[in-house]
Amino acid sequence: MADVPATVEAAVEAALAAGARYADARLVDRRYESMTARDGDVRALTQTTSAGLGVRALVGSSWGFAALGDPAGDDDARRTGARATAIAEASAAVPGPPVDLVGVPAVQGGWASECLEDPFAVPLAEKGDLLTGVTATMRAAGVAVAEASSQAWDTRTAFVSSEGARIGQHVRECGAGMHCLTVGDGETQRRSYPAFRGQFGTRGWELVRSLDLPGHAERIAAECQELLTAPQCPSGDTTLLLGGEQMSLQIHESVGHAIELDRILGWEAAFAGTSWLDLQQLGSLRFGSELMNITIDPTIPGALGSFGFDDEGTPATARDAVRNGIWVGVLAGRDSAAVAGLDYAGSVRADGFARLPMVRMTNVGLEPGPHTLEEMIAATDDGVLMEHNRSWSIDDRRLNFQFGCEIGWEVKRGRRGRMLKNPSYTGIGPRFWSSLDMLGGRAPGEWRAWGTPNCGKGQPGQVGHTGHGAAPARFSGVRVGVRG
Repeated sequence: MADVPATVEAAVEAALAAGARYADARLVDRRYESMTARDGDVRALTQTTSAGLGVRALVGSSWGFAALGDPAGDDDARRTGARATAIAEASAAVPGPPVDLVGVPAVQGGWASECLEDPFAVPLAEKGDLLTGVTATMRAAGVAVAEASSQAWDTRTAFVSSEGARIGQHVRECGAGMHCLTVGDGETQRRSYPAFRGQFGTRGWELVRSLDLPGHAERIAAECQELLTAPQCPSGDTTLLLGGEQMSLQIHESVGHAIELDRILGWEAAFAGTSWLDLQQLGSLRFGSELMNITIDPTIPGALGSFGFDDEGTPATARDAVRNGIWVGVLAGRDSAAVAGLDYAGSVRADGFARLPMVRMTNVGLEPGPHTLEEMIAATDDGVLMEHNRSWSIDDRRLNFQFGCEIGWEVKRGRRGRMLKNPSYTGIGPRFWSSLDMLGGRAPGEWRAWGTPNCGKGQPGQVGHTGHGAAPARFSGVRVGVRG
């Protein structure tokens, strides 16, 4: 049985005693650290801790939620549980449609992510030397601004539900990245490594070591400067090749958010709205070409959206979201799944103890394809290859989008040609994904689980950690550049 403090059980018992028909509680203890260096100096260091209790209570068809920081004992926990029920009762005064919960096993156990090197055990001096060193290298190469940063999280959660679940979970996450800026005549160019905001995972400091930031500092500085004199990305409809890092954001914005069930049901409309998807078409709608196979998989070792149990106590399980181009699955919670007539949940998480759990992305990724990037280039007579995100925009149905990238290259007669600056492309979700005609991942290292540590959703806002497996891909007939 998981080692769950009595205070968590006391909160659930009090919520039930006050009249809730279901209740659960999470005791969350989190440690966070971030360091930022710029131009050879450490500019910021943040170290925080937080601990507290969050309780959900269900009365009729209405949820209530209450939270308390640093509960002193069982009495505090009981008051928090009773308050959650009181809030639910007040909400139930204006009843909504009936709410049931999809069944989940009442697990009594625990889970911990693999961590070979505790990020918080690495000396601050070592972290500072790494970050200041790479920024100094980039600055010495002539860029205007050079910045690098690292972040780490250590989160312990104790979960109890009125259905008998008793779960302890320990998740450690970290990551790092760097970027530089150059300034020219009326323009600024940027290059990043390994991604727009770095690379993150549910791993220890070994992840940061594997990135080898020093080994790439000179290269990205040189490319950043070269962009100032590179020709502008042309405009028009052409064959588009995208690198894996950009594909991860494409998946995040145009697939991951679109398949969140609370958006589909109209329960959630913050941060770029609802979803264009219609539940009546689940299992039949063509989302993309047959190369499009999207999975929801929180079990991927080391990926940022991985866990043993979500914040409703549902065990991590892999399932399909899109199979051979057909939309077949969603990201769901126990209540939203029941409303939609589905028999699975498993995608509910909260940003700490003081936020109500909600439907969030886990690892939403595109399975590897049968090609390599070099094969895609060789098969392209006229196109543009774009890498590393720089900007994005998407409408409030997650349908029409525009992305800008840091760097591009001409592809002519099967060869990568000259560098292009300010590359961008636009599309409409299902039309874009249906144009996917080649997909990488066959070459070693092409497919990668990219981590997004800053996914925003909800009001009050919550920050989620998500993962996106992706490899380079090719799309036909895509609008690139700026319309004339």
